[in-house]
Amino acid sequence: MKDATAVGQPESRPSVMPVTVSRWSAAASAFTGVSVVTVLLLAAVPYVLGGPAEQPLIVLLTFVAMASLWNLLAGFSGLTSFGQHAYIGVGAYALYLVAAHGIDPFAGILLAAAAAAVVSVPVSALVLRLSGGYFAVATLVVAATFQVVATLSPSVGGTTGVSLPGLAGYSPVLREALIYWATLAVAVVSVAGVCLLVRRTFGLDARAVGSDPVSAASSGVRVGRIRLLAYLAACGGAGAVGALVALQTLYVEPTSVFNIQYSVEMLFMVLVGGIGTIEGPIVGALVLFALQQTLSAYGAWYLVIVGGLAIVVTLGAPRGLWGLASERLGWSLLPIGYKIRTRPSERP
Repeated sequence: MKDATAVGQPESRPSVMPVTVSRWSAAASAFTGVSVVTVLLLAAVPYVLGGPAEQPLIVLLTFVAMASLWNLLAGFSGLTSFGQHAYIGVGAYALYLVAAHGIDPFAGILLAAAAAAVVSVPVSALVLRLSGGYFAVATLVVAATFQVVATLSPSVGGTTGVSLPGLAGYSPVLREALIYWATLAVAVVSVAGVCLLVRRTFGLDARAVGSDPVSAASSGVRVGRIRLLAYLAACGGAGAVGALVALQTLYVEPTSVFNIQYSVEMLFMVLVGGIGTIEGPIVGALVLFALQQTLSAYGAWYLVIVGGLAIVVTLGAPRGLWGLASERLGWSLLPIGYKIRTRPSERP
């Protein structure tokens, strides 16, 4: 029997499906442009609206920074920390120390962030040996230890705390405006920094480590290096937030700056907004801010409502509100992964 090609019949070929790989979209470009305009408008708030608008926006921007940094740990690297408030306290006390030595407190925000990152290096050598619940509990123990050390240190006021020096030369209006701009800068750097970081090779490696560290290591991913980088970045950012907290309150006291409430708020915002996304923590920060502004006057009922909402969202939408919207509607304003599309072949 002769082959089909031998008698002049055309050879059959499998259809080719061209594949297009993209990481960006028109919606992402539009959202980025809107975000830049929004940041510029927010920067003009002290000139246009003044003090009445600054204080609530400071709270909201602080929430955004805290949620984005915690999401870098838990959402992308698989490190669920219950003790990130440890570095908020470290940042607050570091700002006091640099201000007490004559450095302008606003310039000291960067030094406070660096100090928190430096302190986290020896701590990471202990806690990063653990994973899962053991890591979470260990970070909580570290936070409690830091609070005890601050309480027993008379050089930083012990149990009574200390007032933040170096701000006498600023008028109240100028001081609040500078605090607002500093908080805006920290929030923008936190969100943009996390976005840029996870869009690089680090992002792919971190998600692999968060999903299955053993498989990631067998694939050549340096698990220890990825976890260390995420931990240092999150702790340094938390130190900057701690410096902002000290600037807002003008007082540094152990039970307030090492308050576990900060870690609880981070956990709530990321879980409700959407873990493992860039947009989710921002959504969670908006939700917590709205609840705080409308329900905080109800005392204990505020905590009950917040806790109930967290339970409902976790059970009904495990990926958070933004994860639910993204899954149902296909929204992706700041994509961090790859999207593969196939197009029908034009070949007959």
